[in-house]
Amino acid sequence: MPERVAVDDAVGVLLRRAEEARAGSHRVVLLIDGRSGSGKTTLGRAVAAAWPADRLGPVRLVHLDDVYPGWHGLAAASRTVETTMLRPVDPGWRRWDWTADRAGGWEALDPTVSLVVEGAGAVTRASSALADVRVWLELDAGSRRARALARDGATYEPWWDVWSEQEEAHLAADDPRSLADVVVQA
Repeated sequence: MPERVAVDDAVGVLLRRAEEARAGSHRVVLLIDGRSGSGKTTLGRAVAAAWPADRLGPVRLVHLDDVYPGWHGLAAASRTVETTMLRPVDPGWRRWDWTADRAGGWEALDPTVSLVVEGAGAVTRASSALADVRVWLELDAGSRRARALARDGATYEPWWDVWSEQEEAHLAADDPRSLADVVVQA
């Protein structure tokens, strides 16, 4: 049963969970998932900013917005988390160049540095098995849409339904909420 927390308490709870998960020199992998507009980026940034490097070592924050290969790329980015980002040898990902609408440069990850990955599709059955802390953010549909469109405006609005269908497919295939250790009510 996941721990349910309010958004104001989320950073403290997630850092406590990260400290409990760390063993020796083992890096911590924390995955943050949720639907568009639920607050994943904000939470990811807050966790990374508050990360106690003196106790947990360094951390790297990865935004799946930098990974999705275009507006139809949620499933592909999920597979990247599972197969490329979290692999033990030569982890990383291919950055997506949204302006040119094509793959960009390779982003290498240090396999000894803790990792916070935030984005829709971050928590799957395969990725959750490779992570230490799994998070699901919940927010009602109307609030999520208002937030997302306020953030991205005209760029996102024509793609809202396309993206929402991919989120629905992700929810049906992986049920990330059921895989979460912590559910945050945003």
